[in-house]
Amino acid sequence: MKLNWKNMKIENSLFNSVTNWQKHGIVLEPTEPWEGSFIQNLFCTAEPLDKNSWRIWYSASDHSLPYALAVAEGIPGQRLRRHQVQLSAGSPDESAPYSLGNLPEGWRPVQPVYLRLSDTHHRLYFWAHGPGVVRYLIAESSDGCHYTVLDPLRPCLWHINDRAAIDEAGAQGLTLWKIDKGNRPADEPDADPGLLVNDATNVYRLMDGTFELYTPGLIRIPQSDPRYIAHDNAAGLLRVIDRLESSDGVHWKNRQRVIERDAEDPLDLQFYHLAVTHTPNGRVGMLGHYRVKAQTMDIERCFSDDGVSWRRPERKAWLSLGQTGEVDSYCIYPPHALVRHEKRWWLFYTGFNCGHNMQETHGKKRSVIMLASCAEIEE
Repeated sequence: MKLNWKNMKIENSLFNSVTNWQKHGIVLEPTEPWEGSFIQNLFCTAEPLDKNSWRIWYSASDHSLPYALAVAEGIPGQRLRRHQVQLSAGSPDESAPYSLGNLPEGWRPVQPVYLRLSDTHHRLYFWAHGPGVVRYLIAESSDGCHYTVLDPLRPCLWHINDRAAIDEAGAQGLTLWKIDKGNRPADEPDADPGLLVNDATNVYRLMDGTFELYTPGLIRIPQSDPRYIAHDNAAGLLRVIDRLESSDGVHWKNRQRVIERDAEDPLDLQFYHLAVTHTPNGRVGMLGHYRVKAQTMDIERCFSDDGVSWRRPERKAWLSLGQTGEVDSYCIYPPHALVRHEKRWWLFYTGFNCGHNMQETHGKKRSVIMLASCAEIEE
């Protein structure tokens, strides 16, 4: 179902039976050569502009192509203008609509989180993938269009497979695949053992000017454990949700485990990510509800007053997966946050028609960006 924003009537949209969500269909699908078959707005920011227009950050994530960041602008339901973020190892390209500089050659960004800190201070967080590199970087901008990476050798976080995550730094056997860790610059520090994570990270600036970050932690289990699922892409690792704090959004501390499976959950349930919407009444979370046996990813609603203690009253999908054959039939991934606009909550989300391990599929594998809305999101 394609969205027609100009003629959209909420009462005629597809009603979602789990709650009051109404699906409005596909907003953006891959059509450009650099996008391949997979685009996603996982943890990406959507901003309402004027005259029903939006700005949507997203990334191209086709494994057969280099990852890319992009921005789509326009009215959902109409053809959106797409801008691929131009990358450079030197200064950002000021002639491009959007650009990212000081990113080493061969490093490719994905999963951008955009924060407007002020009218003249904009920030991007993103995962960078390169030879021996999987790390979470920061880039800053004065105009919101042209960004410079702060320090690629000193990231916010390191993935457990990054070349700097040597065993002495705390990897402790969590590494999933072998990479070349020998070709490191002399001034690159070892990874901080307290900042080793999986991917799927989200960052928020709080009302007092401090920051919070949610990211998956990992727990190693043996093959004899009933929670071990051999066909998972990270067999032997359990994903849980950790929270960190920062005064400046650059240096992180006070890591706490805030969500993990308990006795009320199925054995194969893991938590892949957490996206948070801050409301006057507290935080509303979109929890990555990952059923590992089925390789499905749902959004589970949860609640918190402080970001540390989370209530999970429903323990099921908040937004239904699509029917077999629909592009969101296997996995649904959340954006950075829900957006309150025109007296409704708007959810731009990524739909996949294939399992998380990319093996099972309903038709030709692809992903798109879709839209849903509802009147209320709180308990």
